[in-house]
Amino acid sequence: MSRVRAVLVGLGHRTACYASYALQHPGEMEVVGLADPDSDRLAIFAEKYGVPDDKCFSSSQELAAIPRFGDIAINGTMDEVHVETTIPLVEAGYHVLLEKPIAPNSSELNLLDAAVIKAGVKVAICHVLRYAPFYNDIQQRIVAGEIGEIIHIHSTENVSYHHMAVAFVRGKWNKRAVNPIMLAKCCHDLDLICWFNSGIKPSKISSMGGRHFFTTKNAPDGAGENCFDCDIERDCQYSAKRHYIDNDWWSFYALAGEKNYEHGEEIDSETSAPHIAATDYGRCVWNSENDVADRQSVIIEFENGSLATHDLVSNSSRATRRLQIVGTKGEIFGDMVSGQFTVWKPAAIDGKEYTKEVVDTGVSEDMHGGGDLRLVKDFLSLVRGEQPSLATTSLSDSLNSHKIAFAADISMQESRIVDFDDI
Repeated sequence: MSRVRAVLVGLGHRTACYASYALQHPGEMEVVGLADPDSDRLAIFAEKYGVPDDKCFSSSQELAAIPRFGDIAINGTMDEVHVETTIPLVEAGYHVLLEKPIAPNSSELNLLDAAVIKAGVKVAICHVLRYAPFYNDIQQRIVAGEIGEIIHIHSTENVSYHHMAVAFVRGKWNKRAVNPIMLAKCCHDLDLICWFNSGIKPSKISSMGGRHFFTTKNAPDGAGENCFDCDIERDCQYSAKRHYIDNDWWSFYALAGEKNYEHGEEIDSETSAPHIAATDYGRCVWNSENDVADRQSVIIEFENGSLATHDLVSNSSRATRRLQIVGTKGEIFGDMVSGQFTVWKPAAIDGKEYTKEVVDTGVSEDMHGGGDLRLVKDFLSLVRGEQPSLATTSLSDSLNSHKIAFAADISMQESRIVDFDDI
């Protein structure tokens, strides 16, 4: 088995996760180059993976300007620069594993698609939930014909109150102009819908929603501008102090710019509190500069007449994803967090109404149901020329799901049904 040489672009949380495959399976993948504008992050990753200084660069453009010295690039940059950082890599001949979402709009999506076709390289998108045993097992059943032709798919993503606050109210994804929330948070779910429905082209999209809860008018009496200078902080379920210091739920977001933290050093509340207070992560959720929707529903009609609905529900106590797929011969209903789904089939014999099979796929400790490193393994197989898995997600496979998100945002903003071909 040949060892694949990888360069890492954008040295953040997601890249670190995928790159860890090289540490766990050094015979299959090695990290040979790095690109990031932050010199501290370059130093951390260079030390961790043994990358020499002459293979550390400030940008993907700089890395791609020299003769290719790797086989693949793992691109985990921020969403809005995915296309501009990926095109130089594909033009240089790198196969690319690209973090989702691909692009913030259709024009950039099409630009990258054209560049990939011209370069003749392989680009896979990090739709990691395809690799989670829960969803992968469901797809195996669908492909085997167990529930017949799909009639309707209903999926729901419940975003926890603390995840919504850190990422989409206070955090990097709180601006609709950069990424609509249906794209930033739910491109996984839209991809799964298209995957389950055999890649059939969507025809019409309708959506309703908006920013309803995280607004200034909903601020409780006594709420301050910042959690670290607020009279009601101790009783607030959105307290930045409780989320990022006392409970350490999202410290890797809230302390991302704290150099000691980035170097893996333990930092106490006396150090972290002033840092968080001085950033948007310390701001009151009702007095932040967010403008993305905090709840949204989407209806999709496909060319074969099947329908799908997806609901984004924020402020949930418990984060989970739920799924119901109804076919001509049966249906599947499941909850990702539990790792269980049930297959129901009509059975109008011997006094029965239906048969019921409960399937337990197990529960993984990682945040994507066990899919992260399975995705990397599959991508390595793809670039070696081996048979890819059912879950492999090429760039072309992802176009429909992204365009659904763009159409949903237009529909929600303009209160109209959007024809898919207009996107």
